[in-house]
Amino acid sequence: MELLLDPATWIALATLIILEVVLGIDNLVFIAILANKLPPHQRDRARITGLSLAVVMRLGLLSGVSWLITLTSPLFTVYGLDFSGRDLILLAGGLFLLFKATTELHERLEGSMRGQIENRVYAGFWLVVSQIVVLDAVFSLDAVITAVGMVNNLAVMMTAVVISVSLMLLASKPLTQFVDAHPTVVVLCLSFLLMIGLSLVAEGFGFHIPKGYLYAAIGFSITIEFFNQVANANRAKHEARMPLRERTAAAVLSLLGGRAYDQPESHDDKAAPEDLSAFHVAERNMVTGVLTLAERSVRSLMTPRTDISWVNLEDSVETIRAMLIDTPHSFFPVCRGSLDEIAGIARAKDLLNDLSMHGQATPADKLRKPIFVPDSIAVLPLIETLRRSKGQLVLVVDEYGTIQGLITPIDVFEAIAGEFPDEDETPAIEVVDENQWRVAGHADLHELSRVLETGVFDDDIEDYATIAGFLMSKFDQLPDVGAQLELRGFVFTVLQVEEQRIALVEISRVLQQDLYVG
Repeated sequence: MELLLDPATWIALATLIILEVVLGIDNLVFIAILANKLPPHQRDRARITGLSLAVVMRLGLLSGVSWLITLTSPLFTVYGLDFSGRDLILLAGGLFLLFKATTELHERLEGSMRGQIENRVYAGFWLVVSQIVVLDAVFSLDAVITAVGMVNNLAVMMTAVVISVSLMLLASKPLTQFVDAHPTVVVLCLSFLLMIGLSLVAEGFGFHIPKGYLYAAIGFSITIEFFNQVANANRAKHEARMPLRERTAAAVLSLLGGRAYDQPESHDDKAAPEDLSAFHVAERNMVTGVLTLAERSVRSLMTPRTDISWVNLEDSVETIRAMLIDTPHSFFPVCRGSLDEIAGIARAKDLLNDLSMHGQATPADKLRKPIFVPDSIAVLPLIETLRRSKGQLVLVVDEYGTIQGLITPIDVFEAIAGEFPDEDETPAIEVVDENQWRVAGHADLHELSRVLETGVFDDDIEDYATIAGFLMSKFDQLPDVGAQLELRGFVFTVLQVEEQRIALVEISRVLQQDLYVG
């Protein structure tokens, strides 16, 4: 009773509990690492069993107080160094920690623990428990010896040990879950293990390393790791704010291989062979087309107004028949005198049949009703509209109702897989050689960007649908034939101008050796 009423006893008990808990934190981390080698259903039992045996072992060490004190007596001398029983225990424990930390680091850094999960071989239960007990013995030896030096009452020391280990039991599972979720913490703690093992070996040889130095280094490292974890958490929150589609596109595009748009092409003959990507160029372009499709405007997909083939009901039968035969389209807008005076949509075979059978085009009351979409519509709703149209073309109008172009399912397919020109068309992008292209003014900027593998259009790709519009914005006027523009490693030369628009452009890549000519 007198013992319980003595304030010094309570102070000593609290001090020892804090000491045991502080010294046991690293012990808990390594117990978590060891328990992770077991099957999931055995890990909790291994922690409880190992720490329970550790309590018995610590109580046994405290019971042999008189024996522990004699461990400081020299047993033998080697080259002028005296070795006691305590020194031998410290040497053995330090070497064990160095060996254990080195092998664990090797497994993690070499990646052998990241093998196939289904083929993973777990350690034996009692093998892991025995390692937990040995680790606890190594970590608790200094604490027990310190306790003997601080307190003369065995009951107080045993009470402190029981309370501290009970706290360790409560904290072991959440700490294990934290360690499993943060592999860098494991590597950091294994580095601590190397440091502590080195200090024990040094003390075994009689070279005392002040504990304050070790704790300062450990505290500094933990502080840096804390900042790293906070930075990772903030980065994850920032990425979570990005739309899922954008995150998915960025992740997949990073796996496609090849040269990044803003990365210059290497022309070094001694360069290593081209990386073997999982995707070939055509496959990479197709995947890129799919991932960027939702970001494109309908203006970049449609056939512009100036290129629309339409049937004029005011033309003669021979003129209409000749136009239908010469134009390889399935559907045509049917209008009266002007494209904006649309009467309906007709199939080419129905028009030809009516011309042959009745000597006139399909009457207006038998035409298909035209489908209109605004030029501000997103691509995904547009695809749904095309699906409901059952193959019919869709007309694109501006806010004033003026027809700006038309869209067919093949236009969406070309946005993904590249251009499929009709018989009466020439490819919008012609490859002259490896570093030179001849491009029609109406060529789509997205497709041209994929062909050139460049990000030169990225800043303007949402504002302009064609290379002609892009160049007009850079020249600030309609350029003359022969006008040139050099931009981000490419030279754009205007070859042809028609009807107040750029009709044909030549694009050349500026090679590295050209930069030094003259």
